Amino acid sequence: MWRGANSLLKKLEASNFPFLVLLLLIGTPAAAQSWEVANRGMNTNLRGASVASSSGEKGAPIAAVWTSGSQGVIVRSLDEGKSWHRLYVPGGDALDFRGIVAFGASLAYVISSGEGVKSRIYKTTDGGKTWKLEFTDNRKEFFLDSIACRSAKECFALGDPINGQFLLLETTDGEHWNPPPGGYMPAALPGEGAFAASNTSLALAGDQDIFFSTGGPAARVFHSNDGGRDWTVAETPVAHGNASSGIFSIASDG
Repeated sequence: MWRGANSLLKKLEASNFPFLVLLLLIGTPAAAQSWEVANRGMNTNLRGASVASSSGEKGAPIAAVWTSGSQGVIVRSLDEGKSWHRLYVPGGDALDFRGIVAFGASLAYVISSGEGVKSRIYKTTDGGKTWKLEFTDNRKEFFLDSIACRSAKECFALGDPINGQFLLLETTDGEHWNPPPGGYMPAALPGEGAFAASNTSLALAGDQDIFFSTGGPAARVFHSNDGGRDWTVAETPVAHGNASSGIFSIASDG
């Protein structure tokens, strides 16, 4: 989220509410599906969520549900939301974890958003018992918005513009993060940025396509069809013109 949106972010964070999780019950007839509210009284704003298949006792399939938010909160459920367990990132109690992507009950990536070193990428491979800091940057302009993965080893993270260009980071081994080599990306407009509200400003499709959306002075969609090397950008008619307008979310089928 770009600098001009900081005032909006502060207003949102000031309205803290108890930890609420809505769990959709699946695998039942449509008429029998319902929503339940799990309230654990944590003082946090939940921002990210990820559901991944895993194996429970005796190899039975289960859904591992991970969610993350402000005040360093990361929680996980392995029993369809009946119980939730808080996971702790060392030194992360004040971080705002805006996005999380999980692969089963053990492996997950989480990003925090904020200026400079407040933006970080962490990874766990043991269900949140330990976390490895994989990337951060001390430049004030560094601000992570979203994370998306094709596999447990191939992921991308989107950041606000630095020196006039949006920042895209890539890992191909699940450990080391760097901008994709070479290529061309159109310049960001003055004041343009991506939204970091719910980890939905970045989307992947197929083996090579990447999309991300922007807001502020324009509502644009950037697209790469070669894994982030080269980019095109398209204007959209979505309302824009100030720090709280533009495209908040983008999704792709396939």
